[in-house]
Amino acid sequence: MKIFLLNKSLPKNLILLADQVITTWAFIFSYFIIAHFDFPQMLRGHFFIHIGIYAVLSLCTFYAMRIHTGLIRYSSTQDVVRIFSGVLTSSVIYASIIGFILEPVYHISSVNVYEVLLVNFFISSSILVLLRIGIKNLFFYFKRNTTDKKERVLIYGANGYSILVKHALETSGMGRYVIAGFVDDNPNKVDKDIQQKRVYHIDDIEKVQQRCKVDKLVVMSEDLRSETKKQIIERCVELGIKVMTVPPAEQWMSGQLKANQIKDLKIEDLLQRPPIVIENAGISADVRGKRILITGAAGSIGSEIVRQVLAYNPASVVIFDQAESPLHELQLEVEEKYPNANIVVSIGNIQNFNRMYTLFKEQTPDIVYHAAAYKHVPMMENNPSEAILTNVLGTKNLADLSMTFDVEKFVMISTDKAVNPTNIMGASKRIAEIYIQSLNNVGTEKLQRVSASGERLPQTKFITTRFGNVLGSNGSVIPRFSAQIERGVPITVTHPDITRYFMTIPEAVQLVLEAGTMGKGGEIFIFDMGEPVKIVDLAKKMIKLAGLTPGVDIDIVFTGLRPGEKLYEELLNEEETTIPTHHNKIKISKVRKYAYNQVVNDINELISLNKNSEDYFAVKKMKQIVPEFLSKNSRYEELDDIKHTA
Repeated sequence: MKIFLLNKSLPKNLILLADQVITTWAFIFSYFIIAHFDFPQMLRGHFFIHIGIYAVLSLCTFYAMRIHTGLIRYSSTQDVVRIFSGVLTSSVIYASIIGFILEPVYHISSVNVYEVLLVNFFISSSILVLLRIGIKNLFFYFKRNTTDKKERVLIYGANGYSILVKHALETSGMGRYVIAGFVDDNPNKVDKDIQQKRVYHIDDIEKVQQRCKVDKLVVMSEDLRSETKKQIIERCVELGIKVMTVPPAEQWMSGQLKANQIKDLKIEDLLQRPPIVIENAGISADVRGKRILITGAAGSIGSEIVRQVLAYNPASVVIFDQAESPLHELQLEVEEKYPNANIVVSIGNIQNFNRMYTLFKEQTPDIVYHAAAYKHVPMMENNPSEAILTNVLGTKNLADLSMTFDVEKFVMISTDKAVNPTNIMGASKRIAEIYIQSLNNVGTEKLQRVSASGERLPQTKFITTRFGNVLGSNGSVIPRFSAQIERGVPITVTHPDITRYFMTIPEAVQLVLEAGTMGKGGEIFIFDMGEPVKIVDLAKKMIKLAGLTPGVDIDIVFTGLRPGEKLYEELLNEEETTIPTHHNKIKISKVRKYAYNQVVNDINELISLNKNSEDYFAVKKMKQIVPEFLSKNSRYEELDDIKHTA
């Protein structure tokens, strides 16, 4: 019986048969009650005719209303209403047949049929409902007692949504979860009971944890942005209470929360800041109806730019990348989500000028979002030629073609590693910044385009956006730490003092679009990245979020700084200051200007050295172009020594 209840569903026909046995028996019993159990008199009348008619009507009604098709273990108030409706419908039809056909036409009489139906309604409905409640409770009783590991759960909040979360955990949690109660800060709810579960004050979480042995706290995901709730969650993490999140109510499937929608809290959730307010109207006016080219579209930032840009109804979006499989996955995603959008999928390498020329000629973009880049610091330190080819030459190709094909706006995604760079990657991005800025600063006729009628055409606006690490991006420390925790191996951190700025991918892209809209050309926009985070603290929090103890279950091992890596990232160099904008999260960096002709000559020389596979001399040239470029933990540090002694 126990195994059957847990692993099998009762056949629909069996449920239908059981329902009919109950309703028919209830009708007979009601008949007996109204007839005062006068069996001889009943049997001499038309008792069996009445029973037969009612049984057939009840069978047809229950079958038509599909009352037998629901899983009894998941019966709800809706199923109760359907049972009442089925019994009532059968009674009304039966009364109509008796009143309009049997008695006036065939003169078949009975005891007071309406009294029989009234008594039958209460008896049959009650038994059918109690049967379902009994089977449901029996199912969950067996399920709770067959689950080896039970987890005691607190639910944050004491409202209607919290009750739905409780139901979801109890019904879909496979017996794992035992609800220990609710926590809230509303004095009108604290120390009250909701569905036999106590509401505790949020300040008493430590006491509740000791008393009830709480394993987990469930919190609505939209609550995570509240500073107060973040402090509570941080406290739970410190106490060893795992935190699970529930999506916003509008994302619940068919209005009901499923257990698989309740997920463990991620470190990204703790690092989120209050939502950024964006001027969607301004972005929409800038993007709507335009032809957009997005390079590096298959990457973390590029793919999010694609998603957000498509929401503003551009005329077309060219998604360009050299990574075939990720580009294909992105194509499938956006074609499914935006079936009516004009999406052009193009594969290639921005280092190839002829390939890019063909693309610009065919698509004639109005706006270019340039996210294509090599960004892994140690890898580029060992392969400087590729960093130069992609980050410098590739950017130059795109910028030059944007001028040639009258692109309105060119928005480049840069990095905080371009500030006082200590590695090849950061220096290559800084050189790219310098080049596209020089295109705005130039006053020579060489770059001033003229139409066939002799009119001067507007110059392309070149805009740079600069920000730090993005949570969940390819190469981020968070996926690596997660994988190490999952495998149970020590987490590797390069240095105990290393810190980084973090921002979520969606908010970074929101700011990129906003900066692109407000840009007039030549600006380097820097974003408010919040407070820097110590990587070792990040690792400890991730271990605790997994319900483990740092240094006991998972060790943290320091491996030493990698080639080109520095302890602290910056968003400004020593000679830069900022200008505020209308958006409190975006500032403009005031940087020194570079002469276009000198920049072009320097970059051409750099690319020439690079083509000859002369890494040493190419990096030396990079240091000449970017004087603040001082290598760290790198074989190229000797070039700095030479420069300082020269």
